[in-house]
Amino acid sequence: MGASKADFFSEEQNEIATLFKAISHPARVAVIEYLLKVDSCICGDIVNELPLAQPTVSQHLKELKNANIIKGNIEGTAICYCLNPETMKKMEAYFSGISKELKTKCC
Repeated sequence: MGASKADFFSEEQNEIATLFKAISHPARVAVIEYLLKVDSCICGDIVNELPLAQPTVSQHLKELKNANIIKGNIEGTAICYCLNPETMKKMEAYFSGISKELKTKCC
């Protein structure tokens, strides 16, 4: 089997691309912002906050969870979602590195 184009890039580049792809939808950005505000919640809380149907919210939560941006803990019959601090640190470090490089460069 041939190599995919992702094979030509570093593991870190592929990981960052996966993270950014997962947050490339405005509904997912809204979910992240909501979780920042409330710390943790269940899917129904997010459905009440966003103008989206429950299955649509569930699909967006699945994408965020697959990218390890959010975590879900089972509490009774519901899943309580929160942001994954380790992933947030990776994103922060990525942008911090860009910011540092920009300070030393001029166009």
